[in-house]
Amino acid sequence: MVKPNYTIPMKKILILLFFCFHVVVFAQHKQPNIIFILSDDHAYQAIGAYGNKLISTPNIDRLAKSGALFNNAIVSNAICGPSRAAFITGQYSHKNGYKVNDGVLDTNQRFLPEILSQNGYQTAWIGKWHLGSLPKGFDYWNVMPVQGHYFNPDFINQKNDTLLYHGYVTEVITELTKKYLKDRNPDKPFFLVVGEKATHREWLPDLQDLGAYDSVKFPLPATFYDDYKGRTAAAKQLMSVGDVLTLKTDLKINQPFGEKPKVNNQPAKPAVKGKEIEESMMRYYQQGEYARMDSVQSKAYRNYYGQLAKEFAQLNLTGNALKEWKFQRYMKDYYATAKSLDRNIGEILDYLDKNGLSENTIVIYASDQGFYLGEHGWFDKRFIYEESLRTPFIIRMPQLPALKDKKVNQIISNVDWAPTILDFSGIAKPDFMQGKSFLPVLKNPQIKNWSKDGAYYHYYEYPGPHYVSPHFGIRTDDYVLVRFYKGTEAWELYDLKKDPSELNNIVDDKHYNTIKNELKKKLNKLIVAYDDQEALKVFNQAL
Repeated sequence: MVKPNYTIPMKKILILLFFCFHVVVFAQHKQPNIIFILSDDHAYQAIGAYGNKLISTPNIDRLAKSGALFNNAIVSNAICGPSRAAFITGQYSHKNGYKVNDGVLDTNQRFLPEILSQNGYQTAWIGKWHLGSLPKGFDYWNVMPVQGHYFNPDFINQKNDTLLYHGYVTEVITELTKKYLKDRNPDKPFFLVVGEKATHREWLPDLQDLGAYDSVKFPLPATFYDDYKGRTAAAKQLMSVGDVLTLKTDLKINQPFGEKPKVNNQPAKPAVKGKEIEESMMRYYQQGEYARMDSVQSKAYRNYYGQLAKEFAQLNLTGNALKEWKFQRYMKDYYATAKSLDRNIGEILDYLDKNGLSENTIVIYASDQGFYLGEHGWFDKRFIYEESLRTPFIIRMPQLPALKDKKVNQIISNVDWAPTILDFSGIAKPDFMQGKSFLPVLKNPQIKNWSKDGAYYHYYEYPGPHYVSPHFGIRTDDYVLVRFYKGTEAWELYDLKKDPSELNNIVDDKHYNTIKNELKKKLNKLIVAYDDQEALKVFNQAL
């Protein structure tokens, strides 16, 4: 009788053993510390590790080299507050109730930090919060009201004290972060969110970074002069670099820089409290961000931007020349603001290394969504199109060393962040969370059928401030199908392989009828699965 041959090649055995070893090591490791650095409006295309060769982000790149970089991390609603709400609830906007900015997040629902706290974690959020209500479920929090300020920012802590800290916001956040790490209970794991203000509009660089990129002439994006043919919603927006960015407020030409409030020079030390802080806030709303600067800060800004104003006046620009000048100034201020962000991320990583925390601390870097850096002629975000839909997402996990310098192409969404963080610590995902853990992707980046039905998106804010029509849609590896339903009522379809810039709306191309119908079925399936009743009503009416 011939015996069957069960011989397995040695190479396959070694790969299997290697994978199993790391899964066992991860499972047996004690609960990891988790630091989630969440920036604001920081585009993936503004990072060296994502291919930008004109600027420098050595510390974010350093994180990518020691971890995994996601090329298809997307958000469910590309706007600041709703993105944060999706993060801490694991739910889409229609479920957590925070659909547009400047609302108030309902704190009667359960949040990620509460679940972590119930399972042995100490939890904290430091920096930008931007969810209307005060943080809930965190053992410690120290957050900025509304958008926060770049210079001499106000913070509210869990004692309900409102304090003003002297200095540049990114450095203040880093000092508060290091203080928390020093003062925490060393016998318990921690979950810490570092909420950065950078790189939000208006872009105010740290004093040491003024002019950091003045020697660079940034190339115009190929789509800068997009004519929006076949894309009605894109044509109606108010996000144009050339027409919407203001010379005085955004680009700081002929902007007076105030000298109040007067505070001490110690970073991360309370300086103003009570009634005085209310007066400081009033100065901000009456006079703008620049009224918060002290004499040293305002002098540096007057000197730098005053010289730019003189040069600009001599140019006497109009038409496309003016638009392109605005683009250059936008890029120089945006990247200079990001320079401090990167530098301070390096300080946090250095602190972990120096204090023996790196070995058991997962570090994640992400932005609340992507951002337009002149693509389609725009700044800001909101659209389902790639530059705003995709966010940078980098994760370093010492528990999975095989992830070092890996590029991951699987689609993940920000509603998946909370379930994944729970999975890191062996905590079951609660039923209310709509996302799913992508830990299986981290264990095996080549896993099949991870997002076979694509990812769901729904944007709501309209008409202000940028007149982007509300829309929902599906993003797969190869296609984007979207339905605009207010302001503009239209379907759009894009073939991402043939048209990565999304210039050619092929929704009426008969050659794509089969694909379009399949995508509509998948989109309907997601709408029903996530119980988005508003989208379901629009979808059915649009058929």
